[in-house]
Amino acid sequence: MSERAIRQRAEHLASTLPPLLVAAERVAATVAQGVHGRRRVGSGETFWQFRRYEHGDGAQAIDWRQSAKTDRLFVRQNEWEAAQSVWLWRDSSPSMRYQSRFGPCEKLERASLLMLAIAALLVRGGERIARLTPEGVDGGTPATGQAALTRMAEGLMLDSQDASGGASIPPIRRLPRHAHVVFFGDFLEPIEEIDLVVREYTEAGVQGHLVQVLDPSEEDLPFSGRTQFQGTEGEGSLIVGRAQSLRQEYHQRFSSHAEALQRLTTAAGWSHTVHRTETPPQTPLLGLYQAMAEGLA
Repeated sequence: MSERAIRQRAEHLASTLPPLLVAAERVAATVAQGVHGRRRVGSGETFWQFRRYEHGDGAQAIDWRQSAKTDRLFVRQNEWEAAQSVWLWRDSSPSMRYQSRFGPCEKLERASLLMLAIAALLVRGGERIARLTPEGVDGGTPATGQAALTRMAEGLMLDSQDASGGASIPPIRRLPRHAHVVFFGDFLEPIEEIDLVVREYTEAGVQGHLVQVLDPSEEDLPFSGRTQFQGTEGEGSLIVGRAQSLRQEYHQRFSSHAEALQRLTTAAGWSHTVHRTETPPQTPLLGLYQAMAEGLA
C-alpha cells in the first residue's frame, strides 16, 4: 500500500472513529445504569459484606468482632479482584453489509456498536479485552483501560474498510481454559459449521456468547410482488414473480435454523442473543452483560 493510501485510510479512520466510540460508550453508560456492579465474593483484600454464618463455614471465616455485636455469627466476605479475559469477534463478511429499507443501518454497523459497547462495560468492570482475528489476538495479550478500547475500535474500523470482507465464521484459536469469547454475526451459515466452532471452544473449557444480528427483512421476508433477490456473497440472483408465495416455507426454514442454533448453544452452556437492527441496542446489550456477569463471577 502506498504512503498516500495509508494516509488517506488513517484520515478516514480518524474522522469516523470518534462517533463510533462515543455512540458505544453512550449505549454502555445507559446499560450500566440498569445493572448492579459485578462485585462478587472471592480471594481479594477489599471488604465486601458480612453474611450470616452457615453450616460448613470454617471457624477461621467468622468475624468475631461483628458477631459480638449480636447473638448471631457472621462471616466476613472480601471481593474477588482477579480480572477475567474476554476475547471478542465480529463477522465482517459481505453479508453483514446488508440493509433493507426496513432496517435503520447495516448489520455490520450495529454489530460494531454492540461489540464496542460490551467492551466498554467490561473495561468499566476491570476485565481485560482483546479482539479475536484470523491471525490471532489483535494487539497481543488482552488488556484493560481506554487504550485497549481504542485499539479495538481502530481494528474494527480498518476491517470495515476492507472491501473483500472477512470470514463469516469465528476463527478457532487456542485460548486459556475458563476464558470467555463473545461472537457477533448473523450466523446464517450452515448449522454444522457453527456447531464445529462452538464445540471446539467448549471442549477447550472456554465459555461463550453468541449475539445474532439480523435485518428485520431476514426474519420476516416482508416483500410482495415481483422481487429480485441478490446474493451478498456471490450466490447470484433470483427473480420471483410473487415474493409473498415464498413466505410460509421461508419462515419454516428460518425457524428451523434458529431452533437448531438455540439447541447447540444451550447444549454448550453458551448464551444466545438475537437482535434485530430496528430495535434499540440497549436491550440485547443488557441481556448479554447480565449473562456474562454470571459466567465471569
